[in-house]
Amino acid sequence: MAQAEELKATQGKNTLKPLGNRVLVRRLETEEKLKGGIILPDTAKKKQEQAEVIAVGTGKKDKNGKLIPSPVKVGDIVLMEKYSGQEVTLGDQEYVIVRGDDLIAIIQQ
Repeated sequence: MAQAEELKATQGKNTLKPLGNRVLVRRLETEEKLKGGIILPDTAKKKQEQAEVIAVGTGKKDKNGKLIPSPVKVGDIVLMEKYSGQEVTLGDQEYVIVRGDDLIAIIQQ
C-alpha cells in the first residue's frame, strides 16, 4: 500500500489511524499447497502470523508520563500473536489493529 506512508489507511472519506500503542497491520497471504499439489481453500488455512505494518500509533507512556515510541515503522514485516487484535474492514481491504505488545518480532529480509 503506497499511501501507507501517511501512517493511515484510507478508503474514500474513511480513515484508520491507530491510537496510542496500537499498530494497524495487514496479514500477508501465502498460498498453501500440500505435497500432492492440493491447494487449501481460505477456510481451511490457519491464520497468518506475519503481517505488514500499515500505520503506527504515537506509542505508549511509561510510569512518569514519558512517551515511548513504537519500535516498528510503516512497511516493516512483523510476527504477531496468532489470535490477537481486532479485525476491521475498510473498503475491500482487511486489516488488524493490534497492541504493540502483541507484536513478537520484526522480520528482517
